[in-house]
Amino acid sequence: MLKVSIMGAAELHVPVLVDEVLHYLNIGDPGIYVDATLGDGGHAEAICSRLGPRGRLIGIDWDASALQRAEERLAPYASKITLIHDSYTNLRSILASLNLEKVDGILLDLGVSTLQLLDPSRGFSFHHSEPLDMRMDPRLPLTASDLVNSMPAAELVRIFYRYGEERWARRIAAGIVRHRSHHGPIETSGELVEIIKAAIPAAARRTGGHPARRTFQALRIAVNRELENIETVLPEAVRCLAPGGRLCVIAYHSLEDRLVKHFMRDLAHRCVCPPQLPCSCGKEGELVILTRRAVTPAHDEVRRNPRSRSARLRAAEKAGNR
Repeated sequence: MLKVSIMGAAELHVPVLVDEVLHYLNIGDPGIYVDATLGDGGHAEAICSRLGPRGRLIGIDWDASALQRAEERLAPYASKITLIHDSYTNLRSILASLNLEKVDGILLDLGVSTLQLLDPSRGFSFHHSEPLDMRMDPRLPLTASDLVNSMPAAELVRIFYRYGEERWARRIAAGIVRHRSHHGPIETSGELVEIIKAAIPAAARRTGGHPARRTFQALRIAVNRELENIETVLPEAVRCLAPGGRLCVIAYHSLEDRLVKHFMRDLAHRCVCPPQLPCSCGKEGELVILTRRAVTPAHDEVRRNPRSRSARLRAAEKAGNR
């Protein structure tokens, strides 16, 4: 875990649903807030602008390059913030290291930033030929190249279907196994794109966006263990909230959003009585859901930032009095 100092300012990535996040976090003074997916610091900058004199922000990210960009952006608020290079899955231990047990609000923005996608050293993009890496944190043990070159076809099918909801998962997996047996390891994103294109029928390639999109999404999720990390951090976040504290989560695809929706719903309903009988157990929910449906960007925001189109925000409050 690395604490990062604050340097000069820079204008960077545009965050999504900023006004909505500020509304649901309900920032007060004094208050301690956590941006557990700091990225380039856009949401953190907006949160800091609302903090009172005694307010404090903890920013966490496992991408060192994103953290460096954020430290420049947040320089005007240096006295109010602490930036940590670590995974949000270690949220409780991070707060404990800062002598904090409870906080008043936590934000999880589960998306990949544009700058990450455009970084040619990462291999996230299917538009260019880059090293097939896809790690958000270079300290992670496995790259996308490791997966496509070592996994049996059945395991590749499982990843492509589960994490990418890819209709042609079997054909793509077979094409990968065939290519590596005849031509050796697949090392670049460009090589993988050509294999995917060859595996998908021509008619299917003409609809539904880029034919490699779902496979690349699946590999990125698998390499970074994104869904497992979400399942880990959600209960940790609730434990770290003070009564009345708020949890805001922005998801970008159905797999993420479904996890968040079901988690919040389950913690909002703690009654263990048979559903056909009136409640007599007296057990209360741990969360109060604040967003009846997922909040989506307004038309104007989508027009200004088309990448925000898929964003879905859900928010809940920790039950109990402050």
